[in-house]
Amino acid sequence: MDISNINKAKILARALPYIQAYHNKTIVVKYGGNAMINEGLKKAVIEDLVLLTLVGIKVVLVHGGGPEITETAGKMGIESRFVNGLRYTDEQMIDVVQMVLAGKTNKDLVNLIGFCGGAAIGLSGIDGGMIRAERVEGEVDYGFVGEPVSIDAKVITDALSCGYIPVIATVATGERYENNAVREAVYNINADTAAAKIAAELGAEKLVILTDIKGLLRDPKFEDTLIPVVKSSEIDGLISNGIISGGMIPKVECCRAAIDSGVKRAHIIDGRIMHSILIEMLCDEGVGTMFVG
Repeated sequence: MDISNINKAKILARALPYIQAYHNKTIVVKYGGNAMINEGLKKAVIEDLVLLTLVGIKVVLVHGGGPEITETAGKMGIESRFVNGLRYTDEQMIDVVQMVLAGKTNKDLVNLIGFCGGAAIGLSGIDGGMIRAERVEGEVDYGFVGEPVSIDAKVITDALSCGYIPVIATVATGERYENNAVREAVYNINADTAAAKIAAELGAEKLVILTDIKGLLRDPKFEDTLIPVVKSSEIDGLISNGIISGGMIPKVECCRAAIDSGVKRAHIIDGRIMHSILIEMLCDEGVGTMFVG
């Protein structure tokens, strides 16, 4: 359906208060899921980020890349194995993870941002010691899977100050113990967790997590049961009642951690919707679930 010029102008005018409110503020977007493998959705996400940057909003993009890791590992004859939902990452697999995330996936995104008229710089948690991690320990061995313990945001703020969109691959540096000696190691870390910690360190206005579902649903079978707003204090009760369950628990916990660390708003939104980031940022009614303090 064609939109008349006057209606286009009205749409832009209605976005003005949001552009003014977020001008010179920082948002952190965690990018993954179907929006990362569907070419149409991928282009829409990148166009959204470029537009936000051009109207004066500082954008940081944090990404994973699980499907590409699995595909590349398979081509190399390396089996992908998951333990409790986490990719088991031995020495062979961490090489694949680093190669794919910090190499191909990261640079593909940087290239697409440039194609859409933006300027980006590709980074990983290793660069500048940005993300330090410790090995996840417990009853189960996950290999080189790490938990972020500290963020040094200088390389990110330097990139933002120069007008770039920092595109961050979620591998981190840390220590490992081998033969009674301490050595440097590379760790595979969860992109949601990394994005939340980066948002907190930057004092971001928003954390936006793109997913393959509409948001937090009161009944997962029915998308019309979306819960649009959740207070941080309500999360424990929703977990106890089983409304927040399974893979949604760690995503919600990341949102809570970001809010409790000073991020103004955190959102879980449907990355299957074209231009969902713009709808969330610049419209009267957003998409997905918003978490507040």
